[in-house]
Amino acid sequence: MDEINFNGLDSAVHGPLRLGVLTSLQTDGPLDFTSLKKRLDAADGSVAMHLRKLEEASYLTCQKSFVGRRPKSTYRISSKGQQALRDYLDTMQEIINRYRM
Repeated sequence: MDEINFNGLDSAVHGPLRLGVLTSLQTDGPLDFTSLKKRLDAADGSVAMHLRKLEEASYLTCQKSFVGRRPKSTYRISSKGQQALRDYLDTMQEIINRYRM
């Protein structure tokens, strides 16, 4: 039986908030910052930091606009982000299948 490379898990996806962002965007399509913040039940600064990390990894894109005078940032998962999420979930499923008792 092959060993699972736990060090190979993508740390950009692995955290709960980042995984939450990617799965939300994959499931529901583009979402704005406020919607993501509410869905993740997290503070502005925390969500912003994780969104920035995912953006730096090219796992999502951000479109900035204004609604009236208020800024609005809308996020969408990129094809690279979709692949990273699939790879991560495949590895986690392999772990579950192998070690489920």
